[in-house]
Amino acid sequence: MRYDMAVERIEEMKNEHKKFFREYFDAGINLILDIKDIYETDIRSLSMNELEAINEKMYKELEKDNYETSFANPDYAKEKLGDYYKELCYIYTKLRAQIRNAYKKNLEEITMYMELFNSIYGRFRDELPKPKHINEVIYDFEKDNSEIFAEKRIRELVDNENTFAIDLVNMCVGGDYRYLYFYGEHISKNEIEMAKFLDKLPGEEIKKLAHVYASGYIRGFKLTGKDLSIKESVDIRYNIGFERIVKASFEEFKKEGLKPVIYTGGYSSTSINRQFNYDHKNDEGLFIDKAYIKRKLEVTKTAFENVKEKALLMAGPAVIEIFGETPFEPVSKSSAISLDEEQQKIQSEYRTKYVNMVNQYIKGDERSFTIIAFPIPEFGDNFEEMFRETVKINTLDQVAYGKVQKKIIDTLDKGEYVVVKGMNGNETDIKVMLHELKNPEKETNFENCLADVNIPLGEVFTSPKLTGTNGILNVSNVYLNGLNFKNLKITFEDGKIKDYTCDNFEDEKENKKYIKQNVMFNHDTLPIGEFAIGTNTTAYVIANKYDVVYKLPILIVEKMGPHFAVGDTCYSFEEDIKTYNPDGKEIVARDNEITLNRKTDISKAYFGCHTDITIPYDELKEIYVVDKNNEKYHIISQGRFVLEGCELLNEPFDE
Repeated sequence: MRYDMAVERIEEMKNEHKKFFREYFDAGINLILDIKDIYETDIRSLSMNELEAINEKMYKELEKDNYETSFANPDYAKEKLGDYYKELCYIYTKLRAQIRNAYKKNLEEITMYMELFNSIYGRFRDELPKPKHINEVIYDFEKDNSEIFAEKRIRELVDNENTFAIDLVNMCVGGDYRYLYFYGEHISKNEIEMAKFLDKLPGEEIKKLAHVYASGYIRGFKLTGKDLSIKESVDIRYNIGFERIVKASFEEFKKEGLKPVIYTGGYSSTSINRQFNYDHKNDEGLFIDKAYIKRKLEVTKTAFENVKEKALLMAGPAVIEIFGETPFEPVSKSSAISLDEEQQKIQSEYRTKYVNMVNQYIKGDERSFTIIAFPIPEFGDNFEEMFRETVKINTLDQVAYGKVQKKIIDTLDKGEYVVVKGMNGNETDIKVMLHELKNPEKETNFENCLADVNIPLGEVFTSPKLTGTNGILNVSNVYLNGLNFKNLKITFEDGKIKDYTCDNFEDEKENKKYIKQNVMFNHDTLPIGEFAIGTNTTAYVIANKYDVVYKLPILIVEKMGPHFAVGDTCYSFEEDIKTYNPDGKEIVARDNEITLNRKTDISKAYFGCHTDITIPYDELKEIYVVDKNNEKYHIISQGRFVLEGCELLNEPFDE
């Protein structure tokens, strides 16, 4: 058996004299043997204390101080391993990823990485190989096994017969929290205290939270006229510790004939060290090239073909996000693997092609989604109070807000363009062009967004016309995709990014690299996919009351002021589906000049990303719309809503 042979060789290596890099290979051997012990142990028979001890043992290496002397840290690896550090650091990091596979009893992948380690060890046994030969071993391994990796990943995305995580969710009863450790992820106080907190809530309150979560998802189908009855599965995503809400949601979705799918990565835990994740975000740069990506796309398509019937039955993701983690400002390490310009281009092209492929098999015009967010204990002493405030934010009166937002939309629909200007040091000054309405009595540019796919409610949004949309978008401090951006400034020309900068690093090249990688996802430019005006002033006031704007997820922050999204529109792959507001008007601004390319060359229509950037009310001087006669209609002035009929939105400010 391959596994037995690999283990036998590892155990022999433990006692062998190592001529080169003894410390590294001993660390790898010990890690593999620890993973072997977990795999061969009946984990579910262990006590809470035993499970906690194993979890601490396997993850303590990544704690901030310990990480300084870990071979998973590229700085330390470079110091100890010289010219071989990138390849050996990569392999060590991949070995660490097998911890979760040991808990899942995923023997095949564990064995594959053991064999890779054995192969690399053999190359160093008698003499130092050339670094390029080690790189070639990794390249061949990743390329040759891409079919296996793709098959597992794609099948997990759509197959409701994979019950690993579902079984763990169903274990959350009776105050026995051992199940938290069965995932194989790092478990911190966040996960444990979250599970205990939810256990204290009455059953009816849990059902209410699950209903808000699931009903938003279901409304997403109804509002777009999509047939949920032809679907069988819902893609559930959550942070470990929220099992009680997730379990209650199973019953809500079951009423609609939906079974849960929870794939590896659909559940997660709070990171023990986000710098570790940041250091390794571009590890594919070690081997990515056109041939590798070509192969990856081929095997991904084959994998989708093998599960295409199940893929057609997937209704889309229902996501529970978290917030409250201590803000993270990454250190940019020159030792970390990065993508060169050619690789950036290859990766961005892959992202676009992969998104198109997903849409082909999990049809965009047949699926929907929902996202809701809650705080976690790391939020601080006010966690429980903030949890209750979040429930309040998530359950605001949809009827009342719907009427107010209709007033804003009716005014916006009078205009040719909208002007947004900042104040208090904010240099935003941008003109946003709107699509022409052929029949204003029956058409609108803006969607009246209530609590369905994006919970909480509180925005009106559109896909703006790109031609003529020019100006500067500036935010003093914002968190995007979990990263902090200081004084972010983006210049648009005809609706596309022309220039960009921030103040995170002293070196301007580092600032641009930081934005290009983490906001633009290595595209040379991106269009404005969305312009919106957030109306959830309740969320804004609560966030400022607790001074936690920087801890909130974009899901809530985007409702706390006007925002612009760079990348795809909100209607990607659904442009031909007629969508209506509650007043019966059709939302016609579903395309822009980029997405229209889908009719001739779909590869030029989408980017596979959508990042919202919000201007807070206290940095907002004014928003006004201008009609064909050059008449102005003010929506917001000095951070307050001034349009008649919007008084409700100023009440939280006054309180």
